[in-house]
Amino acid sequence: MPESPAVPSAGPVPSELSAEDAKLVILARGARGRVGAVEGAAVRDQDGRTYAAASVSLPSLTLTALQLAVASAVAAGASRLEAAVVVTEASTLDAAGHAAVRDLATDAPIHLAAPDGTVLGTVVE
Repeated sequence: MPESPAVPSAGPVPSELSAEDAKLVILARGARGRVGAVEGAAVRDQDGRTYAAASVSLPSLTLTALQLAVASAVAAGASRLEAAVVVTEASTLDAAGHAAVRDLATDAPIHLAAPDGTVLGTVVE
C-alpha cells in the first residue's frame, strides 16, 4: 500500500499524550498482540467511544488496522473522530489508513507508535 511521508516530519511529536490518547495506544497494542498482526489501531469518536482493530490480510480482502478501526466506528454510528493511533514496526503511516481517518476528521491527530507503545510521531494534517 502507498505510504505517506515519514511521521516525524509530518507534525510535532507530543512529549506526552493525553490520558485518552494513551488509552488508544493500549487498545491498539492489544489488538495487534491478540492475533499477532502486523499492525494494530484504535480510534476515538465524537462521543468518546473507542474502536480497536488489527490489520487483515486474506486472499480476497486486505485492510490496514486503521481502515478497519475507522470502519468499525462508522458502522457503530460515528460521524467524527477525535484521535487515532497506529501501532506498527513501520516508520511511516500508510496512505489508506490516513485517508480513512481524514474522511471523518481533517484535524484529528494520528499517533504512530512502536510495538512497545513509544510514540514515534503524530500526523495532524
